[in-house]
Amino acid sequence: MDFVSVLSIFVMACFVGYYVVWSVTPALHTPLMAVTNAISSVIIVGALVASAEAIGATAKYLGLLAVVLASINIFGGFAVTERMLAMYKKKERK
Repeated sequence: MDFVSVLSIFVMACFVGYYVVWSVTPALHTPLMAVTNAISSVIIVGALVASAEAIGATAKYLGLLAVVLASINIFGGFAVTERMLAMYKKKERK
């Protein structure tokens, strides 16, 4: 595939992702974050495999960057999910 095709697919995916995420109701936010965390874990595995097979140093550094960014996304997603689930817990009475 040429660069223009790949770029157009990326731009369309950005628009679809934007409209899907911002139109989610609060009740569905927690399951959506769980799925996002699962996708990010697949990205980490793919980045590790790709950087292990990489020949050049640039590809290895880009793989490292992908692992770092996906890790931040996973940990942030778990923190947001935990806060969302805490909103639904019953508060203790004294």
